[in-house]
Amino acid sequence: MNELPNCPECNSAYTYEDRDMFVCPECAHEWPQTAPEENPAENIIRDANGTPLSDGDDVTVIKDLKVKGSSLVVKVGTKVKNIRLVDGDHNIDCKIPGVGPMGLKSEFVKKSG
Repeated sequence: MNELPNCPECNSAYTYEDRDMFVCPECAHEWPQTAPEENPAENIIRDANGTPLSDGDDVTVIKDLKVKGSSLVVKVGTKVKNIRLVDGDHNIDCKIPGVGPMGLKSEFVKKSG
């Protein structure tokens, strides 16, 4: 029989498995069965072509994008200068001419020049 680890929060020996997680019935702490692998290559933000992006790059929009909460549309081919990479759902912060500051997803841009 497999020996289950003690809870990392309260050190309880009564842990159990639930799908791919361990659960502690005493403090309700849950943690993954496998340790997360830290791979720095996963944190690289890439454009639609797979080219790595960095702060200060210039990009071009490859698809018409509707701006949420307004009737504006960012047209395909719009050039965006001096992007800033951020964590989150929209991983690019930028200022788009005629629209203003907004967040973009990297899969809708390609690196310019």
